[in-house]
Amino acid sequence: MLRPKEVVQLWVAAFNAGDADAIAALYHADAVNHQVSNAPVTGRAAIRQMFTEEFSSAKMVCITENLFEDGQWAILEWRDPLGLRGCGFFQVVNEKILFQRGYWDKLSFLKQHGLPIE
Repeated sequence: MLRPKEVVQLWVAAFNAGDADAIAALYHADAVNHQVSNAPVTGRAAIRQMFTEEFSSAKMVCITENLFEDGQWAILEWRDPLGLRGCGFFQVVNEKILFQRGYWDKLSFLKQHGLPIE
């Protein structure tokens, strides 16, 4: 049985591969992904679509700085090669992500990738 920390390690690998299908497969059908700079995204299909769009707009890389586990929760502190930093909290139930919340600086991300500022 996969521990929450191990599920997040699979998530990082799928993220770095830009594989929206592999990353979506790690979520419960009714999961919620809430990146606090955006509205929450609910459901595996919507989460897959979110990652498909994000992966097509920018090359993103997640470098694990720290990965902690406490019960159903895995906590990921990350950085990217451009200097952006953030953290994510993943609630993992029965080897699938049920809830995820991420904190990062959206303005810095948009500037680094030359994307339009909202």
